[in-house]
Amino acid sequence: MMEVLISHFGDRGRSGKVTMARAPIFMVGLLVLCGLSGVTRAEYMKYKDPKQPVNTRIKDLLSRMTLEEKIGQMTQIDRTVASSEVMKKYFIGSVLSGGGSVPAPQASPETWIDMVNDFQRGSLSTRLGIPMIYGIDAVHGHNNVYKATLFPHNVGLGATRDPELVKRIGAATALEVRATGIPYVFAPCIAVCRDPRWGRCYESYSEDPKIVQAMTEIVPGLQGDIPAGSPKGIPYVAGKKNVAACAKHYVGDGGTTDGINENNTVIDWHGLLSIHMPGYYSSIIKGVSTIMVSYSSWNGIKMHANGNLITGFLKNKLRFRGFVISDWQGIDRITSPPHANYSYSIQAGISAGIDMVMVPMNYTEFIDGLTFQVKNKIIPMSRIDDAVRRILRVKFTMGLFENPLADTSLVNQLGSQEHRELAREAVRKSLVLLKNGEGADNPLLPLPKKAPKILVAGSHADNLGYQCGGWTIEWQGLSGDNLTSGTTILSAIKNTVDPKTKVVYKENPDMDSVKSGKFSYAIVVVGEHPYAETFGDSMNLTIASPGTSTISNVCGAVKCVVVIISGRPVTIQPYVAAMDAIVAAWLPGTEGQGIADVLFGDYSFTGKLSRTWFKTVDQLPMNVGDPHYDPLFPFGFGLVTNPVKKN
Repeated sequence: MMEVLISHFGDRGRSGKVTMARAPIFMVGLLVLCGLSGVTRAEYMKYKDPKQPVNTRIKDLLSRMTLEEKIGQMTQIDRTVASSEVMKKYFIGSVLSGGGSVPAPQASPETWIDMVNDFQRGSLSTRLGIPMIYGIDAVHGHNNVYKATLFPHNVGLGATRDPELVKRIGAATALEVRATGIPYVFAPCIAVCRDPRWGRCYESYSEDPKIVQAMTEIVPGLQGDIPAGSPKGIPYVAGKKNVAACAKHYVGDGGTTDGINENNTVIDWHGLLSIHMPGYYSSIIKGVSTIMVSYSSWNGIKMHANGNLITGFLKNKLRFRGFVISDWQGIDRITSPPHANYSYSIQAGISAGIDMVMVPMNYTEFIDGLTFQVKNKIIPMSRIDDAVRRILRVKFTMGLFENPLADTSLVNQLGSQEHRELAREAVRKSLVLLKNGEGADNPLLPLPKKAPKILVAGSHADNLGYQCGGWTIEWQGLSGDNLTSGTTILSAIKNTVDPKTKVVYKENPDMDSVKSGKFSYAIVVVGEHPYAETFGDSMNLTIASPGTSTISNVCGAVKCVVVIISGRPVTIQPYVAAMDAIVAAWLPGTEGQGIADVLFGDYSFTGKLSRTWFKTVDQLPMNVGDPHYDPLFPFGFGLVTNPVKKN
């Protein structure tokens, strides 16, 4: 066009080339401007302009996308099957690390960043350059990552009754996750555990929905505070020091019959709304970006196929505007056995309102199956557009289009001293003192630091893996002290007592050696071995062997305080009389020093039970307010001590 205009206004010389000598100067300027604006128009895309409103950007990008690109956005795959080539070829919208899925053992933050950025470059090289979002479980700190700060699991945080503390933990976790180049976490779990036999009970803050609701303050901790005057229910992530959060598992995961994981929650509509739903109301109001669907069923209907609750209630009634994500192979498990009829599972899950599917391995099967169903009008394009619109909203809102690649500016946040001090504070506030001597007149705690000789015993006293529990480095957790950085309870005791005090550690001493040992007192640390999900389902809730014999041998011979490391109340009624003092320490994480801080009186015991402590498992389920309520220690129980005045 420009060439035609020039030849019209210009003059051809002998060479045949156009000369502009006789063209008016203003005309040349006009032509140049016309040409430039044409070029600019061709390159300007509203979705790439951060000054445009988010909805404008979504609409513009969605209008440019093919079906293949849309279905790619709805697909989340595990890092083990991802590569930059796969991201580019299939337009994959998201990658995740499953529990324990790491780029290398003891990988540095830089190694994580390089891996995430490699996948991201594949996404950015596609036609439209839509960035992928990398997600990871960070359920008590950045729990897959070597040298990360690991906080107490949620059951302990519920005992603190301190939402502001939980918010600070969210902010610290966000920094540590961003330190490894990851912008999205599958947390918090806002389950209301109604039966401690459930293997995920430690991921629940409480049996009381009000406490769970209060602890959703972790959402603005992770994501940042919503600016004043912002509309409620819209996903919000403040910036590069925050992460997108995920409230899980929607809904009723903590109410299954007999506490069996992934099972059926039998409860009426009023019960579902009053017990299991309040945490979602609060999370949505606080701008939670995503919500994960539960494996469990409600009154026999699989949640992954429950359109009334996902689309009807969550999206339409509560007006949740983020995206809904499946759990790991969640749509496969709509059928029994899983994956028995995958085309049905795709149809049921997507039709119910799931936006992003955690496939996580056989992604081509999912992509091909969903593509077929859309092309054959089994699933309408409007459902696909709803899903992609929600996914893009989260990606735009969190600034992923402007800052798709991670850098190393936050690597020093991983396991920082400040975060370890915060975790230590959380440990102190989570401890619940269940017994302290035979009465108020003769307490055992706080323990004297100046004692000639003390005994520390029990399988959990010198085992960092045991005190961290499941979801620590590996999905199921580990035993031992070399899994990551931290302070065992034994080390903490040695750090705290007087330098002249002799500390003897025997994991499982016999009674005679305790009697002849001339100990001033003993600290016994026992509890459960690590577990996660179904592997933690238990019908008897016992202390791991030889824990009870250690209690009998030690407490039968010397004054003792027993520290219980567990993800839930366990059976202790037969041994209560033998124990002089009892501390519920839950799963405290890497900072065992917080336990010694309180045992020796530098700080007070202040924690209150967020779970009812039963007498026998035959009473279960038993929650506060039940007609048959007859606990060993009731909900809200917790003795207090006064700190020892420092000289």
